[in-house]
Amino acid sequence: MTEGNFVDYVKIYVSSGKGGKGSTHLHREKFIEKGGPDGGDGGRGGHVYLIGNKSLWTLYHLKFARHIKATHGGDGGSARSTGADGEDKYIEVPLGTVVRDKETNEILFEITEDGEKQIVAKGGKGGLGNWHFRSATNQTPRYSQPGMPAEERDIILELKVLADVGLVGFPNAGKSTLLSVLTSAKPKIADYPFTTLKPNLGIVAYRDFQSFVIADIPGIIEGAAEGKGLGHYFLRHIERNSTLLFLIPADAEDIKKEYDILLDELRRYNPEMLDKDRLIVVSKCDMLDEELKAEMKTALDKEFKGMPYMFISSVAQQGLTELKDKLWQMLNN
Repeated sequence: MTEGNFVDYVKIYVSSGKGGKGSTHLHREKFIEKGGPDGGDGGRGGHVYLIGNKSLWTLYHLKFARHIKATHGGDGGSARSTGADGEDKYIEVPLGTVVRDKETNEILFEITEDGEKQIVAKGGKGGLGNWHFRSATNQTPRYSQPGMPAEERDIILELKVLADVGLVGFPNAGKSTLLSVLTSAKPKIADYPFTTLKPNLGIVAYRDFQSFVIADIPGIIEGAAEGKGLGHYFLRHIERNSTLLFLIPADAEDIKKEYDILLDELRRYNPEMLDKDRLIVVSKCDMLDEELKAEMKTALDKEFKGMPYMFISSVAQQGLTELKDKLWQMLNN
């Protein structure tokens, strides 16, 4: 998937079909002068459904679908014939899609399972034909019901990526490089900040044909929760991850300070983020010798006080097996 094809936010106008009118028909046939009412019911208007599709990773296919409308129900006919139901419309969305009402900003529902189907606009019920209104005192009713109106609404579809592990770090921390060596994903990698403009997903192959999904979230900077930088657009994707991997380069001026800034941005965006499992990974350790690494370990043991941390190098392929083991253990506790 290219960056331009990753769309995680769209606005759509949806409209169901209105119900068909009931028929006001009186039976007429040769040798039967007064056959009485036989008007049929109107058909139901078409519904608009959202349906989960595990094969989709983006809302790109809906980027230009501004209006989605179901068809109206058919009118009732003679001989108590019911009008045809309107054709339903199905909107396929990736798993992790949150549906909001644009006017109220209320969350209507979330799609989290493959094949899950939810009605976002309900079709109008068809009106009853005059057959239903006959009685001993009203044997020839000349009225029927109109169909119920269509349901219209503007909705917002917001994708929150479903991944087991989310990579959190400042721009140029090495998140894309780590993703590229742990998985077969091919994110854009360069030596300047904000190389990653969209979340990237990769599947980590583990022992015995097992696997887990890891997401590279664009770099977060101080003030991201207030809208600075690019990372604030993608903080919602971290909400779905069960484990957060904080990636901090070994050449950072103060590893603990960078970690505290990242953690504070997540807390300000959503305090529930702090309930997730956390692992601190110091990257680019191929530039450290054993003596310097030992000094850093002594300092980090004091600063992190029992918080798990690891040293790795994506380029030199150091510590990656241990990292996968640790992540698998955290995901399956």
